[in-house]
Amino acid sequence: MRAVRYERYGGPDRLRLVDAPVPVPGPGQVLVRVVASSVNSWDWDLLRGGVLARIAAPRRPAHPVLGADVSGEVVAVGPGGDGATGSAGFAVGDPVWGDLSAAGWGGFAEFVATDAAALRRRPAGVGPVAAAAIPQAGGLAWQALVDAAALSAGERVLIIGAGGGAGTIAVQLARHLGAGEVVAVDRAPKLDLLRGLGATEAVEADAADGLFAEAVESAGPTDSTESTGSTGSGSGRFDVIVDLIAGRPLAEYRRALRPGGRFVIVGGRLGAIARVAATAGRPDAEGRTFRMLAAKPNGGLDELGELVASGALAPVIEEVLPLDRVPEALARIGAGTGKGKLVIAP
Repeated sequence: MRAVRYERYGGPDRLRLVDAPVPVPGPGQVLVRVVASSVNSWDWDLLRGGVLARIAAPRRPAHPVLGADVSGEVVAVGPGGDGATGSAGFAVGDPVWGDLSAAGWGGFAEFVATDAAALRRRPAGVGPVAAAAIPQAGGLAWQALVDAAALSAGERVLIIGAGGGAGTIAVQLARHLGAGEVVAVDRAPKLDLLRGLGATEAVEADAADGLFAEAVESAGPTDSTESTGSTGSGSGRFDVIVDLIAGRPLAEYRRALRPGGRFVIVGGRLGAIARVAATAGRPDAEGRTFRMLAAKPNGGLDELGELVASGALAPVIEEVLPLDRVPEALARIGAGTGKGKLVIAP
């Protein structure tokens, strides 16, 4: 089979399209013929050898074949089944999808052997290419807005970094959940897309300082300290802020939130992540909370599948690329220029 591998941390030039043996599924595993996979920022972080990647595997990559999002067909089951049906009741020929980030990765290949527990049956109304674009990005959006923020109808939402895979799903999901206002922030070329997805206001990233200043001014006088107990006396503008690329001082987020507001950081700079982690999710004196999303692979996937099958939500797919263009796809993810998702079709 063909697979895209890397043996050393670095840039896209480390990736090689190689011929490799078709993997053999072990106990509790299935072998999947990959119809489509998709590229996520986590793939980029692992390729580059970011801090978290090197903590787990300091010398060489733990997962030489990247790609967590997979959509495909079961072609074999591991030992323990009856030869046709394996763990989780999967049978040869079943269409499946899922996030393999807790099960060895391996989606940038023609076949992957993975834990059956990491997969779900693909809904009949969801095509294989669309399915590949959803698991990780959609899971982040669902878990941020539904699980962590518990977004309610009528609330005002700010989504920062909204033009990528998770952000474009988050904008649609927020509107589906009945948000009264969805403000989306990203680079200028993505703003029309975000408005088309239902954002009530789309703000260029370079102008976000003005957005926060406006929110701060509407909140009234505040204490600028970063301590978890200090709050302002004003109301702020937003009930929920989801930041996929967080890097602002915690005090700015606090002042932009209404009392009882929820801030969820999905990704961003280590300093911002550390400041949020230091709050331990404890509410401040006016009930505002700050949480770092601890994402669960495939969390919300069944619900997202129903929304996509019904037409209530659709992943934004910028381009479908063959395996030999995985390096290009990762370079585009690293540059932050992508609109929605890049899908790989072996």
